Amino acid sequence: MAAEIVNPRSDTEQPSQDAFPIDPVFALHRGGKMEVASTVPVHNADDLSLAYTPGVAEVCTAIANKPELVHDYTWKSQVVAVVTDGTAVLGLGDIGPEASLPVMEGKAILFKQFGGVDAVPIALACTEVDEIVETVVRLAPSFGGVNLEDISAPRCFEIEERLKERLDIPVFHDDQHGTAVVTLAALRNACLLTGRQLGSLRAVISGAGAAGVAIARILVEAGIGDVAVSDRKGVVHAGRDDLNPVKRDLASFTNSTGLTGSLEDAMAGADVFIGVSGGTVAEKAVAAMAEGAFVFAMANPTPEIHPDVAHKYAAVVATGRSDFPNQINNVLAFPGIFAGALQVRASAITEGMKLAAAEALAAVVADELSPACVIPSPFDPRVAPAVTAAVAAAARAEGVARI
Repeated sequence: MAAEIVNPRSDTEQPSQDAFPIDPVFALHRGGKMEVASTVPVHNADDLSLAYTPGVAEVCTAIANKPELVHDYTWKSQVVAVVTDGTAVLGLGDIGPEASLPVMEGKAILFKQFGGVDAVPIALACTEVDEIVETVVRLAPSFGGVNLEDISAPRCFEIEERLKERLDIPVFHDDQHGTAVVTLAALRNACLLTGRQLGSLRAVISGAGAAGVAIARILVEAGIGDVAVSDRKGVVHAGRDDLNPVKRDLASFTNSTGLTGSLEDAMAGADVFIGVSGGTVAEKAVAAMAEGAFVFAMANPTPEIHPDVAHKYAAVVATGRSDFPNQINNVLAFPGIFAGALQVRASAITEGMKLAAAEALAAVVADELSPACVIPSPFDPRVAPAVTAAVAAAARAEGVARI
């Protein structure tokens, strides 16, 4: 039986649950949001003998003799592990593995709903990089891909890189790359809508965590004019002596004009603001941006720049919220990216596959652009098929596809 919801009072003060109105959020989550279902019948002895012993032994023997058959006769090639340690969950922070499970379940059902990909939530009771890497490596034979989720920076970068080195299946940290893919797609369409070129833009990113670093990297890969990233201490640049290895690397391929100072200093004359950090940006800093700027203020639930303020100065405004137009939502990317990778049994997800996903996502609404529509809705049925096909094609082109 599912545990009763604990009310934030002492045990002696606990009223009956009936004293409170039913919360629809808790009602939806009671018992979890997913289940395991059989894809074959097990109604009689004949069914049982095929699905389990003795018939299953023939399949096990065949796989033992020819390991690649695991993709044909198990679920491996169509299932993803959604792995977290619970250290950076949504905007809640380090809340631990148990408390992260509702989010991981949610991620798993989004994989299925939007990409047709089965996924299993796995919350780990460890936070050391070595322990996480070794645990995932040992779990990997059961899965066709690994989606890393809600692991705090900078550990998330090392964990992903080490797993990519150790495993021959796709490893994808969605907080980094899903956000980056969708951001690039929206930016491409903002350029198309306003007649600008990506290579002519100077962008400023608020936040040098997982998402900020990945967005900077994909924008540079895509050919943006320049991009500077700001953390709590100001613009990241090579002259700073307080940078960790990730930020030193970030400084090596961003901020080609050598900006220093605060985020607000960097925003003066900038063409693009991308917020993935939280906090609040003063209106005067937004007003100082270039005419016709793009403002993507994606912190949830409170954008760094409220859309009402952004619209005073910007040609295109996007947020991370579903109640404003142009939601930068990772669900537009990760289901199709994994579906495409699994479709061709890719050994990795490459930069080229991410760029292809962004281009395909942007193309979905390229003929329908307006300031309120530079990115599709998550419920647009064209999204996942377009991203899946583009990623599969890119995997073949880049030589990581195995079928």
